[in-house]
Amino acid sequence: MNKVLAALLLLPLCGAAVSAHHGEDVVRWKGIAGVITAQGVDNPVGDIDSGTFAWTARSGRASVNLVSGQTAFEVEGLVINGTVFSGTPGPVNSITGTLVCNPGQRDETVLDTPVVSLNAQGDARFFGQIGNIPVSCGNPLFLLRIATPATGAVGRWIATGTERSADND
Repeated sequence: MNKVLAALLLLPLCGAAVSAHHGEDVVRWKGIAGVITAQGVDNPVGDIDSGTFAWTARSGRASVNLVSGQTAFEVEGLVINGTVFSGTPGPVNSITGTLVCNPGQRDETVLDTPVVSLNAQGDARFFGQIGNIPVSCGNPLFLLRIATPATGAVGRWIATGTERSADND
């Protein structure tokens, strides 16, 4: 039932915009993929460091309306590959969804959802708002980032949206 409800909530948002400046309102990512990295190696996106373990996700999707800020994401099976935590989220029990506008540019903007619980199977869902999206949001990226534990890993990205598409909502 929860999966059906989550899917129904995501349907109106399942489009993607490359830039609100060009009249495209909704950005959609058809999948979620974990960070691919060797243990202890950073794989940054713009100014955001990656987690230093490899992660995978069984499935997921995300969407952001660049005009209204309406945002939704879901991920299933977001887990670490290797180390003593292999097959689990390890000590990570909450994440944030992050919209990155103009990554790697002087005007890079990083906007987070509220913190969402990540369960022991690596599942999380969010439906709500992101505020203050810039009028020009070029090359928008969507990341999932560590919210807890409160060690040096907070804010590191562990998964990204894949197969981006754009349209007018």
